[in-house]
Amino acid sequence: MSDCPTDFFTDVSTPALAHPDVTTGTMMGFPCLRVSGAFFASCDPRSGDLVVKLPHERVEQLIADGAGQPFAPAGRTFREWVVIDDRDATRWTELIDEARLFVSEQ
Repeated sequence: MSDCPTDFFTDVSTPALAHPDVTTGTMMGFPCLRVSGAFFASCDPRSGDLVVKLPHERVEQLIADGAGQPFAPAGRTFREWVVIDDRDATRWTELIDEARLFVSEQ
């Protein structure tokens, strides 16, 4: 097993990549997933934490429940992005799919 912080993200991204409109790329230097060209999930390469785009209300709920943290690179909070630091494959797969659906509907 590799010690690369993004390996877990790569592994749990496999189901999302089965969708023909989902591709990989980078966002602010972070590995990411895109749906029809729009970013929806990423991984902080330093920590390996998941970063997903969800409706603002959902982001607030995850933060209030203690399941997520605000995504605030360089001190600017992104309202529709949340950081998930637990390493639960089922949870991450579900959140990645939730983010894919959210972004594809925009």
